[in-house]
Amino acid sequence: MTAIWRAGLAAFSALIVLQACGQQTGQTRDVSDADREYQHVLMEALLDAAPGSVIEIPAGVFVIERGLSLANVDGVTIRGAGMDETILSFAEQRAGAEGLLVTSANNFTIEDLAIEDSIGDALKITGSENVIIRRVRTEWTRGVSTDNGAYGIYPVLTTNVLIEESVAIGASDAGIYVGQSDNIVVRNNRAEYNVAGIEIENSMDADVYGNVATNNTGGILVFNMPNLPRPGHGTRVFDNDVHENNTRNFGHAGTPVANVPAGTGILVNSNDDVEIFNNRVARNRTANVIISSLHSAGFSELGVESDFDPYPERIHIHGNTFEGGGNNPDGMDLQALRIALFGPTGRIPDVLWDGYVDEAKMVDGSLPDDLRLCVSGAEVLNADGPGGYGNPRIVTAEHACSHPPRAAVELPF
Repeated sequence: MTAIWRAGLAAFSALIVLQACGQQTGQTRDVSDADREYQHVLMEALLDAAPGSVIEIPAGVFVIERGLSLANVDGVTIRGAGMDETILSFAEQRAGAEGLLVTSANNFTIEDLAIEDSIGDALKITGSENVIIRRVRTEWTRGVSTDNGAYGIYPVLTTNVLIEESVAIGASDAGIYVGQSDNIVVRNNRAEYNVAGIEIENSMDADVYGNVATNNTGGILVFNMPNLPRPGHGTRVFDNDVHENNTRNFGHAGTPVANVPAGTGILVNSNDDVEIFNNRVARNRTANVIISSLHSAGFSELGVESDFDPYPERIHIHGNTFEGGGNNPDGMDLQALRIALFGPTGRIPDVLWDGYVDEAKMVDGSLPDDLRLCVSGAEVLNADGPGGYGNPRIVTAEHACSHPPRAAVELPF
């Protein structure tokens, strides 16, 4: 959850202290024999791109020493020969904040290539409509390290976004991140060894399905953060495999994901209208699902605008398959909580909730039915954040309810 596990409280006052120091676990790709001349051809093709251009990149490993960019041209397609055949290596990058930056380019498609070892974000797309990212791999080949770029696949301020059949590995923030965007489908991807595998943040109407999120710090995150130009709500997370997201947190200190506990399966923070169903969630050592508010996330001290809604509402968790998890939570205080409530061999239940609700909306001591956290097929632990985490308890029966199913996201292309 972020800082429900960092906040203080009577019996469980300082939860989860995470490491943020990088540690290389591999070696960056050897590019000594790679093609160093093709980068000039590619840069020229991007500069000369006209509406409707198709830029074909052949198979090979190509050293790219400066960030690439495409701006203000609609209808461009960038196509390689396959994500393991066409490799743009930025291991010797000397200039530019991203690997490839695409700005204000509507009807843009990129497919069948890899972007490796960029200084910053691997693929960033901003201010664009009708974006297709298909069979793209982003990777930092040296392994998990705080020195890796923040984001792998990173559309932001976009509308009508499809990310499919892609792979994201090694990002120090999120492997696949969609922020401040509308009408999103993220399907059939693999996210591994990132801090956050897949993250939807301050976005509206997203479907996240058919993905594999494994070996990240947190598997799939649905966030609503303060101090951004717009809020978000309305996400379906379904038919995903979210397992063994137990990699230590290697995010940069001070960033939101640096607070995510290692061993988090699916995490919803301050977001509304989220439906989590038909997933297979297994062996995430802190908790398989965490539902948290801004109050337990540790960001209130940053200064939050007065109209920000910090409470997750209309969360519906149903039809999922859970296995293991919660047996070795990140942080001594959560370990103490686990042992105190469930014994030395016990485990934290599949759904861990910080317990915060908007008291201004309560009627006769409880939230209206249409705002409640509803859970079926899993135990729910209320960590009692509002009570100083002094009375954590099982509250499964209180959340035996349901919400109408959300409609599928439809893309126009």
